[in-house]
Amino acid sequence: MKEYAAIFEQTSNGWSAYAPDLPGLGVAGATFEETEQLLREGIEFHIEGLREDGLPIPEPHTQVMRLAIPNQICSITLEH
Repeated sequence: MKEYAAIFEQTSNGWSAYAPDLPGLGVAGATFEETEQLLREGIEFHIEGLREDGLPIPEPHTQVMRLAIPNQICSITLEH
């Protein structure tokens, strides 16, 4: 089993998601859960299409990390 990184972004009317290691694959849905399901299905469909076309299946390389930034740093306003 391979694990591909997935990036989810909240939009003004729902969610969008993509897998950085699978260029050209992106989905959008009304809810996070719907978007996750669409991405899972999209990854499978994308890989099947690559296989049918005789193209290589990209290896997952992208690493995802959440970085905690102290509140006092995030609340600083810059003066111009």
